[in-house]
Amino acid sequence: MEIPDERKHPQLRAKSFFAHLLICDTMQLMTVYRHTFLSLLLILTALACSGKSPIAHVNATPEGVAIKGYDPVAYFTEQKPVMGSAEFEYIWNGAKWRFATGEHLALFNADPEKYAPQYGGYCAYAVSQGKTADIDPEAWAVYNGKLYLNLNKDVRRLWDKNRKNYVRKADENWPRMLGKKPRA
Repeated sequence: MEIPDERKHPQLRAKSFFAHLLICDTMQLMTVYRHTFLSLLLILTALACSGKSPIAHVNATPEGVAIKGYDPVAYFTEQKPVMGSAEFEYIWNGAKWRFATGEHLALFNADPEKYAPQYGGYCAYAVSQGKTADIDPEAWAVYNGKLYLNLNKDVRRLWDKNRKNYVRKADENWPRMLGKKPRA
């Protein structure tokens, strides 16, 4: 089979030219799409990796129970940790708070900020270090009228050595950890 000569058939030259343009345009378009896709992917990756993700406002169990089911009011009224009951449960700040008595539930309901542990019930020492850690409800302290919980009793002893400084640091870190802008 003989290949037609473009010099003898000018319409072939025009078809070849337009085919070439179409192929070039398609390739350029694919390159633009590829670059756009890669740029978008880089932007999304940067956004996902920038800064820390805000944490949950309350340290809760997988079932959504705050401070592992202990009664936050009991730390103030009985000066000791007391397990709460599902019978006396109150939802606040996205978590279930349990109380040993209806009276404790009523006190909490009237002023949750007064009785809820600081830093959402995360370890106070960890928050002072800009991190979060779980708590042991037996590792606690009421300091300046506020409830603080710690990872365990050893960490609480460390925290006790310089409470004032650790509370100051944690107070500075906590809003930032929640994704809020620091106060000016």
